[in-house]
Amino acid sequence: MAPPAQSQKIPPPSQPSGKGEVSDLKLQLRQLAGSRAPGTDDLKRDLFKKVISYMTIGIDVSSLFSEMVMCSATSDIVLKKMCYLYVGNYAKGNPDLALLTINFLQRDCKDEDPMIRGLALRSLCSLRVKNLVEYLIGPLGSGLKDSSSYVRMVAAIGVLKLYHISATTCIESEFPATLKTLMLHDPDAQVVANCLSSLQEILSMEVSEEASKERETLLSKPIVYNLLNRIKEFSEWAQCLVLDLVSKYIPSDNNEIFDMMNLLEDRLQHANGAVVLATIKLFLHLTMLMTDVHQQVYERIKAPLLTLVSSGSPEQSYAVLGHLHLLVMRAPMLFSSDYKHFYCQYGQPSYVKKLKLEMLTAVANESNTYEIVTELSEYAANVDVAIARESIRAVGKIALQQYDVNAIVDRLLQFLEMEKDYVTAETLVLIKDLLRKYPQWSHDCIAVVGNISSRNIQEPKGKAALIWMLGEYSQDMLDAPYTLESLIDNWDEEHSAEVRLHLLTAVVKCFFKRPPETQKALGAALTAGLADSHQDVHDRALFYYRLLQYDVAVAERVVNPPKQAVSVFADTQSSEIKDRIFDEFNSFSVLYQQPSYMFTDKEHRGPFEFSEETANLSIGVESADNGIPSQRFEATDNDLLLSTSEKEENRGPSTNDSSAYSAPDYAAHSQQEMGLPTLPSNVQQFGFAIDDLLGLGPPVAALPPPLKLNSKAVLDPANFQRKWGQLATALSKDCSLTPHGVASLTTPQALLHHMQGHSIQCIASGGQPPNLRFFFFAQIADEPQSTSSFFLVKCDINTSSAKAQIVVRADDQSKSDAFSSLFESALLKLGTP
Repeated sequence: MAPPAQSQKIPPPSQPSGKGEVSDLKLQLRQLAGSRAPGTDDLKRDLFKKVISYMTIGIDVSSLFSEMVMCSATSDIVLKKMCYLYVGNYAKGNPDLALLTINFLQRDCKDEDPMIRGLALRSLCSLRVKNLVEYLIGPLGSGLKDSSSYVRMVAAIGVLKLYHISATTCIESEFPATLKTLMLHDPDAQVVANCLSSLQEILSMEVSEEASKERETLLSKPIVYNLLNRIKEFSEWAQCLVLDLVSKYIPSDNNEIFDMMNLLEDRLQHANGAVVLATIKLFLHLTMLMTDVHQQVYERIKAPLLTLVSSGSPEQSYAVLGHLHLLVMRAPMLFSSDYKHFYCQYGQPSYVKKLKLEMLTAVANESNTYEIVTELSEYAANVDVAIARESIRAVGKIALQQYDVNAIVDRLLQFLEMEKDYVTAETLVLIKDLLRKYPQWSHDCIAVVGNISSRNIQEPKGKAALIWMLGEYSQDMLDAPYTLESLIDNWDEEHSAEVRLHLLTAVVKCFFKRPPETQKALGAALTAGLADSHQDVHDRALFYYRLLQYDVAVAERVVNPPKQAVSVFADTQSSEIKDRIFDEFNSFSVLYQQPSYMFTDKEHRGPFEFSEETANLSIGVESADNGIPSQRFEATDNDLLLSTSEKEENRGPSTNDSSAYSAPDYAAHSQQEMGLPTLPSNVQQFGFAIDDLLGLGPPVAALPPPLKLNSKAVLDPANFQRKWGQLATALSKDCSLTPHGVASLTTPQALLHHMQGHSIQCIASGGQPPNLRFFFFAQIADEPQSTSSFFLVKCDINTSSAKAQIVVRADDQSKSDAFSSLFESALLKLGTP
């Protein structure tokens, strides 16, 4: 049987069927331009709809500009709206043709119909052509005095548009003063709101003394009270605008605070969540210095917030939950009795469930822990793996808060019986933290953990936690040495550096407690570690080897000293950051859990784009080798959310700063002088022939050969930008500069020449002291150009702190550590003779 014939695809009517379609439209529009025959407006409508639909789907119809303007001479408001839309879209790209629209737009600004006047004024202000600014002043001045509130509303926003086109013209025309007068006396609430919005934005961008005084005037008592007394007339958006302004006002006394709160009390019952949150922010800020009243505010706002969480869309619930979570972190006791509001419901999206789990963790206390943990345990079997993981973590966090630890430990051990890889991994991580805080539970936990096979655990964090327990409690786990030995036998199959690092430490700890059984495993572990390509693993193995070679007693003192129980686990956010987020209540800062400067600064829009505050990026030293011209780049780099100094403040001291480390001189002190414990004879005897014991022999394993770079590497800016966007970050580390290096950084050229001497080329540099930014690249030598491996480096240097942050991206990530060491070594030699 013959196959059915395929039906021909007919293009939709909104898309042109050929290149001549736009030309046909142009001809038809020209024919209708001067016609006054009956039905002409209907024909124009059809043609205008086609033009707008083409424009909407991205087809260039700018060639119809003249014909569209000629056809705009009509009283049909629908045609005018479509014409204004077209003109506003293409005017900026065709400034010469935009001049053709001035006459008919100015004429329409004087039309009898206020709707046409408003639309024309809005279109005139939306042309965004600087050469036409002089034509805006007259219509804007008339629009601000127009009898129609709609026209005045459009004119108020038009002043702001004029300011963005030409700030000088806007200020010289005294439009801000007119806006202020209109804001105080206009009878229409929406006009007042638009005036306030425009005035705030204009004054926030002005830096003059007069603007500073005007900002203070905007927060004066008469203006604030005038807006508050009219707040019920405003739209929801305008109410939020007014409440945000009032939150910056400083009342003169407590009576004034109470008057304002009484006036706004009913705003807490508003159906719109944004109005409720804006009112709550105002109440919290007003009562910040009144402890008793501040506590009462928390009680008062609890019911409206919980109502918003349970009603409305999931997106609204998430936004309100984010703010509620911030309040719970500041006053958990006030919400402890309402924990059932935070139980997860089946149909809720995962992002809402995750936030509810955080809420349950925050409100847990002695009275509700059992019910909360019971509920969380049910979520561990959830089909959503992410929610199951979060629920297990929540149980562990509650246990670390010292609430009913006995029952929670039993719950966690029951999770291990579920025999699900992700459940087992998360549970092992939490048990490890519990044992660090509650060592008295080691007997019960180890009895269950000892029966778990490491082969059944695939996730690195879970395997690392199990290995930590094998090393820490090897005296209580009969098979610990043999389990560690089997893991070492599969060293090459283990891809996680974290697991290999834990394995090295665990086998050394086990050796101190059970030396005869661990002898073979320790030798194999150190041999494998010394030959490991990962720099951290190699360094740790070498450190343990040399420590054991020097003195076993010293080694135990360093690796396995007596430990105290951990009382408090470090919080990821400082109190200063949390206070900053609280100050930005009712904003994205609460949802992102970051202050606004961390995600809105112009400075942080990508690695190749700097704002006015930072010098333009320019190509590094011009050389005959690369011959790259100077130019500016634009790209996206998600890592650059913080400047160098901000990253140092948030991250704390660096753990990778090798230059600041100096090893203790054990050779200068005897064992007795240092107060080291005396080990049993069965361990001490191995200290005399540690090389023979471990089967390593006298020589230490050879270091990997040094990386050789191509001194004449070439990479053009376009390929650098493309590679930077495609490659993942191989490593990120900090290092210190020498005083000579900092002193030599009077100009960026010093570093560029220096690194070029080490076969590392600079492709771009920028910034102003103390923060400098450089982009380098290097190429592995002795490789054909088609298969060559490149290393791309972003280096942020802070000369005041003598710190450098290095981010490396590489074609061959296995060699990133070797290149990083080479790069850091070159950086440390800066300024040396």
